[in-house]
Amino acid sequence: MIRVCSLLVLLCALASPARAGLDLDAWDSLLGAAVNRGQVDYAMWAANPAFDALVEQIATTRTADMDVRQKLVFYINAYNILAARGILDGHSPDSLLGRYVYFKLDKYTVAGEQVSLYALEHELLLPLKEPRVHFAIVCASQSCPLLRSSAYRLASLDEQLDQAAREFVNDPHRNQFDLARREARLSSIFKWFDEDFIAAAGSVQSYVARFAEDREVATRLRAGDFAVTYLPYDWSLNGTL
Repeated sequence: MIRVCSLLVLLCALASPARAGLDLDAWDSLLGAAVNRGQVDYAMWAANPAFDALVEQIATTRTADMDVRQKLVFYINAYNILAARGILDGHSPDSLLGRYVYFKLDKYTVAGEQVSLYALEHELLLPLKEPRVHFAIVCASQSCPLLRSSAYRLASLDEQLDQAAREFVNDPHRNQFDLARREARLSSIFKWFDEDFIAAAGSVQSYVARFAEDREVATRLRAGDFAVTYLPYDWSLNGTL
């Protein structure tokens, strides 16, 4: 029955007129109402026609003619919307089994294709070669980057991604630097996706240095002086439901 329903959703999406993109003004309004310092009141999006409309738009948006930056904007916003959709559907990444279901088994229609959150990230977003997306996509967990209270937009994409990276790197709940001991305790995101950061900057420490606000910390990172360990990841919900 689940497969039949999924097929019907996909067929309906393919039969619907293709859209040029998401209604980012609507997403702005939803974010502004429900997000406070990265914490989300998910109940405000439950059975909400405006939120449901965004999910439908993700299904029918046409991406074939988009350039890289347009795809980044679409897929980042789509990921954050669908990650919330999974929570509203009663799923959660707060256990090992829950993560498997939430990231890999749950499927959503994105531009006419059935994909999981894992596939959306690894097959659609990461091939665009923009490591800052790791600080922009939010999988509804406390150790994830903070969800912005406004949508990502084409005109301000670089500024928004830079801001997201700076906020994440300099957040002591997510990354900690002990100059006296020359120790850096980094988010596990820097371990899981180290190849992306190494490709961009030569090393994880060099990449982190780009956004570190403390000058001495940045200098030591660029020199590779820190002994790096990784913080445990808190998968509990980044808000209330």
